[in-house]
Amino acid sequence: MDDIVIKVDNVSKSFKLPHEKYSSLKSTFVNIYRRKKTFELQEALRGVSFEVKKGEFFGVVGRNGSGKSTLLKLLAGIYNPTNGQLHVKGKLTPFIELGVGFNPELTGRENVFLNGALLGFSRRQMKSLYQDIVGFAELSKFMDQKLKNYSSGMQVRLAFSIAIKTNSDILLLDEVLAVGDASFQKKCFDYFHKLKKDKVTVVFISHDMNSIREYCDRAVLIEGGKIVEQGDPEKVAQAYTKMFMKSGASTNNTGARWGTKKVIARDVKIKVGDDNVKIDVVYSMEKPVENPIFGVTIFSPVGIKIFESNTRWCRIKTGNFKKADVCTVSWDMPNIFTNGTNYVTVAVADSDGAEFYDWWDEAASFIVDKDMITTAVALPEHKVEIKR
Repeated sequence: MDDIVIKVDNVSKSFKLPHEKYSSLKSTFVNIYRRKKTFELQEALRGVSFEVKKGEFFGVVGRNGSGKSTLLKLLAGIYNPTNGQLHVKGKLTPFIELGVGFNPELTGRENVFLNGALLGFSRRQMKSLYQDIVGFAELSKFMDQKLKNYSSGMQVRLAFSIAIKTNSDILLLDEVLAVGDASFQKKCFDYFHKLKKDKVTVVFISHDMNSIREYCDRAVLIEGGKIVEQGDPEKVAQAYTKMFMKSGASTNNTGARWGTKKVIARDVKIKVGDDNVKIDVVYSMEKPVENPIFGVTIFSPVGIKIFESNTRWCRIKTGNFKKADVCTVSWDMPNIFTNGTNYVTVAVADSDGAEFYDWWDEAASFIVDKDMITTAVALPEHKVEIKR
């Protein structure tokens, strides 16, 4: 069929993981003559089949370790399938992970042309695209600095800008909405709308089900290397969300954490109801403190701040605590959250907010699964009335 630009036919990919680990040149030399070497076979993908039509916005979702990254690298030509056939019709530009095709010792300007050459574009073509790339990345002041001096966010913005401005037939985008600040994320959203309007073929990988619902024409859900759901994006998004619901409503995470540790957040528990969400944070006092400020922030899967509050804003005097005291701070709010995973950051500071005792990014997460669907970041209870 002429309108099929990607065909994945019963594709499997396996990796051999050797059991032996040699930590020195001597051990490698000694063991080189061993006749039998044992391997563990890792099956990253097993019998995956789907097609992507020209002009389609196609979503791929799945939990970490499900096989998404392996599938992306097969589509990009980085890996070859162990079994099955994979056909791509047209020039494909991948945006897979930070650092691919970049040299940290070269300047941003030099890396634009290097990356373009790796994607198959001539120097003349890249010259014509250069200003658009730099303008979109918002990095014009930094292009003559070495890439090793860029922040990770700046590098991702540059790589993403190269990917979308090289005008390929097919774009392969992996979780790009998680990069950059809110302004750059909005620019990404706007550009996605343009891609969809212009009927550019896009394979889009994301953990944000609202983005899958909003942009994708069709989607697949991969679990354990197999496709377990495919077709309508809403159906796929619901299946993905329910996978997490099976393992509980909240999970403790290991986000970045810092502070003077005069007070420590010991535990975060979340109860998700149809009408409300309750967050209980248990704190222990490692030293005496006076009127500490307790706070909580809730972020959407793409880092958009949905809710933020603290006891000072609420005009609550928390009182004085002795060493070894324990308290539980509870936050009870209407369940205005949309379907998907939301992340909770907790913090405690001194009475002036100048010294943070404990700041814990993504201390916990919770999943919402509602019948009503929206692509917005909040879904408050509401009524619709039509009068004639």
